[in-house]
Amino acid sequence: MQELLTIIAKGLVEAPEAVEVTADAPDEEGTIVYHIHVAEDDMGRIIGKQGRIAKAIRTIARSAAVRSEQKVMVEID
Repeated sequence: MQELLTIIAKGLVEAPEAVEVTADAPDEEGTIVYHIHVAEDDMGRIIGKQGRIAKAIRTIARSAAVRSEQKVMVEID
């Protein structure tokens, strides 16, 4: 999952070397929270107009997680 989010984020930003994806340990409900860190100048590119790109990234992550029977959440920091 971390690799998938990294590839997606690197394809969207101007500074792909600044992309970092980290994962928290699963909480009591089994949900894993992934944090996407990008350069400050690229925040608009990763969020998109009215959050459409961020919403699409979260949808892709949830769809991929269903295959491995996981619960995930994606936060953009």
